[in-house]
Amino acid sequence: MESIDSVVVTTPGDQSPSAPSTPTDTIHVERPRLKGRQRLLHGLQRMGSSPTLAGLTRSRSHSTRSAPKASMSCVSLASPTSLYAQSYGSSYSSELSQGFSTAPTSVANSPPQSPLYDEKARFRAFSPDGPSSIPLPSEFRPITKDGIEEEGGDYFSRPVRRRVQRRPNFNFWADMPAEIRMQILRYLEPKQIVRCSAVSKQWHSMCFDGQLWSDLDTSGFYRDITADALVHIITAAGPFVRDLNLRGCVQLREQWSKKGLIDACRNLENFSLEGCRIDRTSINCFLLQNKSLVHVNLSGLAGATNAAMKILANHCPRVEHLNVSWCNNIDARGIRRVVEGCPRLRDLRAGEVRGWDDVGFMTELFKRNTLERLVLMNCDSLNDDSLAALVHGVDPEIDLLTDRPIVPPRRLKHLDLTRCRGITDAGVKKLAGNVPFLEGLQLSKCHSLSDDALTALLPTLPVLTHLDLEEVDAITNAVLKSLATSPSAPHLRHLCISYCELLGDAGMLPVLKSCPRLCKLEMDNTRISDLVLAEAAAVLRARNLSARPLGKTERPSVGMHIVAYDCSNVTWTGVREVLSRNAEISRPSHSLSPSSSFSSSSPPREIISLKCFYNWQPTVDEHTKRVLRGDFAAAARLERKWADWMMMNEEAGVGGRNLPHRPTHPPHIPIRQTDSRPPFANASVPSHLAPRSGIEEVPIRDRGRGEMGVGGEAGYPVEGGGIRRVQRYEEGAGRLEDTRGEGSGFFPLLPLSLSSFSVLLLSLRGPRFPRNLQTRRTA
Repeated sequence: MESIDSVVVTTPGDQSPSAPSTPTDTIHVERPRLKGRQRLLHGLQRMGSSPTLAGLTRSRSHSTRSAPKASMSCVSLASPTSLYAQSYGSSYSSELSQGFSTAPTSVANSPPQSPLYDEKARFRAFSPDGPSSIPLPSEFRPITKDGIEEEGGDYFSRPVRRRVQRRPNFNFWADMPAEIRMQILRYLEPKQIVRCSAVSKQWHSMCFDGQLWSDLDTSGFYRDITADALVHIITAAGPFVRDLNLRGCVQLREQWSKKGLIDACRNLENFSLEGCRIDRTSINCFLLQNKSLVHVNLSGLAGATNAAMKILANHCPRVEHLNVSWCNNIDARGIRRVVEGCPRLRDLRAGEVRGWDDVGFMTELFKRNTLERLVLMNCDSLNDDSLAALVHGVDPEIDLLTDRPIVPPRRLKHLDLTRCRGITDAGVKKLAGNVPFLEGLQLSKCHSLSDDALTALLPTLPVLTHLDLEEVDAITNAVLKSLATSPSAPHLRHLCISYCELLGDAGMLPVLKSCPRLCKLEMDNTRISDLVLAEAAAVLRARNLSARPLGKTERPSVGMHIVAYDCSNVTWTGVREVLSRNAEISRPSHSLSPSSSFSSSSPPREIISLKCFYNWQPTVDEHTKRVLRGDFAAAARLERKWADWMMMNEEAGVGGRNLPHRPTHPPHIPIRQTDSRPPFANASVPSHLAPRSGIEEVPIRDRGRGEMGVGGEAGYPVEGGGIRRVQRYEEGAGRLEDTRGEGSGFFPLLPLSLSSFSVLLLSLRGPRFPRNLQTRRTA
């Protein structure tokens, strides 16, 4: 805003421009006659600075410096067409300069006593920071509804405030769009949705809207829901249901033909009736009304027959997954209709179905070559000829160099031949080279198989991840060695060799070293020993060292499941090795120096979940629970106490029944070991167990059951085979010597077994036991 620094005084007389200027002369300026808006604004300007306002009972307009409130600006009311609208201030007064330049801005050659300057004139100085208006008269000032004058200055300088009126009786949930309400209710469980339906009628209709029940899976609550409630949900959802899983809903036995249950579902894509009690008519009606079926599960239904398979083949051409296992009224003829009528069939599960000896049906499967999963468990009718027809057809062309049929490779990714007693090595050898995409192979309980078939098949499976050989009792360690050298070793994740009593450490150790991604290992009732458990723990430790360390909020997880119960050569020493590795705080390789800080240590990312002898399992489970929640100190304390208890039992079994019990805090005698093994820190022998001279006998462990073989008395034999550690204590020297393999007056010299050898190797490692162990370490 431009300030007015000078006042032009008007007189009625004219003045010649050549006449000399005197202080008493005035300049007469004729102003044009103003009209309309300009005249009104000009009048307001004159009223704002008139001295007569004091006589109108109104306070005189204040200057800029003393004005306490905002007021209307005189300059802002000036007419834009005024002759002096662009006048500039004079440099005669420092009051008008306000710190700006004082260069002359008046008319040229004006003397200091110019008539243009009037000392009595009222000057107003304007600055960008100060107020630039005069207060309004009180009668024009805004007031509130209660008649009180509003504060805050000029009405025109106040911000505009708009009052937002609230909606009367606003209901957030009722006014919300229905789509959003449905999306919110989808986060609830089915049981919670049913409970919400009891709030009101509106909620009842909303909770039973078909959009919420497009995926109806009753596997989590089929025991708790009544038949009427389930029927109400299905009929209310109606055509919205796409996935319907009624597995185990036996309460619907009398409801299938009532209340329009079957007619309500017409757009099903995934349909499961496994374990339901339903008649054949209802099954056929379901299949007839749903022509978009993709997944069909009818396993265990006595009402499923070949007629249902015919309906499925004629009306449901989009079927990709079919499960008819344990359907006694379905055979290979009905399944053949489905194979011919459903060209997209990829998953066929037909356990305990008769008729798999039909070579023509197997040839049809060979020609289509669309199956990726084939489950034929407990199919005794399957034989070598039908399996050969499935793999390479009938009379294929033979390659003269490799002596193999020249056929396209099968697309099978999973093949389950569990308990197919009709197949032998000749039929399994037909799979070699023809199933390169096979990822899962189950041959459990096929007692006719031997090493010849498996050693020929395993090297031709490059992407095998799951192998099940349970109760194939004729195979030996040669199969495991072949598996360790096969191309599938880096991909193998699941291996089951339970009840293969000829397999042991010689075959399992190469498998553990060659299969770094192994995460589940079932070895119960085999000849494995503690060496396998120690190697598994070492493999998982190497995997943890190469992985990213755990964060502050992360916890360990189970990286390998091992089942090793009923293994006669597994002792508590091997179990303790696994527990110790699970709770071990490892350090990176660059921080192994003594000067390195402990902050670089990290707990294991993955641990081993072990199933072992039932008497030790509660301790193993509690230790695993503590490690999984991150309490490593408590886990290490539990392991140490359990080891002390196990060794105390062994020591108590040495002396027989007549010796006194071990005191709670017996005195200890320091010892020094004379063998080459690493000594224990603070190792000592209880005084009441250390003989003054002669030979002390240490117990021999039985075959992994936790019992100890005790000798020393006639007619009490030592059970099992194990290495005997005989310790001779010399009273004068104060040291403890080991003599292994020497005979004694009580124990006969026993042969060295594989389990005892593994225990010896674990005992030679030394650092795996705690340093503060106060009891004697035994083999």
